[in-house]
Amino acid sequence: MGHRITDLIKPIKAQWFLEQIQKALSTKSLLIVEYELSNKDVKGLPNEGPDEPIWFEGRVQSLDFKVDDDDVVLWVASNISERHCLEVQLREMSDTDQLTGLYNRRKLERDLILHFEAFTRYGIPTAMLMFDLDNLKVINDSLGHLAGDKLIQTLAITCSAELRTNDIACRFGGDEFVIAMPALDQEQALQLAKRLHQRFIEALSDFAAADTKATVSMGVVSMSVADTTYLDVLHRADTALYQAKHQGKNRIVSA
Repeated sequence: MGHRITDLIKPIKAQWFLEQIQKALSTKSLLIVEYELSNKDVKGLPNEGPDEPIWFEGRVQSLDFKVDDDDVVLWVASNISERHCLEVQLREMSDTDQLTGLYNRRKLERDLILHFEAFTRYGIPTAMLMFDLDNLKVINDSLGHLAGDKLIQTLAITCSAELRTNDIACRFGGDEFVIAMPALDQEQALQLAKRLHQRFIEALSDFAAADTKATVSMGVVSMSVADTTYLDVLHRADTALYQAKHQGKNRIVSA
């Protein structure tokens, strides 16, 4: 005797399967879907087994005959866990800066598009912090470019240790970094910037050349109703960073 899918699969996942079946029946064409399935999704199985879910590719095709007066589909599932893992690794590599392990500019701008939409539609704030190293050229010329790379990596390590899990830290280019901080307003972002700046001072204390210390200048902004795209926010952050440099470096400008 056959079983209903709701007899075998827990409700949320079962509903997803039923929706895919309905799509295949309504379109009368081949439907290809990718999905994960774990022992926690299946009724009656113990909570044991692999830590990671198994990924499948499902090919769902409506059939041109009925069974017991019901429309039916053929669902063929293939285990694609290995392929999925490789795709995730490649995607992470394409989004990651090789020197620092932070996100790269491509990933940042993709995320900023989404956060700007959330701001314009729902008023959810996102603040932005742009910063770079002061006097990097002097240190590169005196200590070599490997020392400069070490400086950049030190900034990245400090960021990773101090930021929230939903903050988006990226190496924007060269020695310039950008951090997007979802759900923080200007004042909250400024407080985070002050704390991070102090951590940078401590982390960079051993880097100096020709009586010149490695320091960091920062610009802090938040999304505004006057911004038309996320690029306007980036531009204002860059302007605030320039002002911090112009005012003497090793400081934060909130604009």
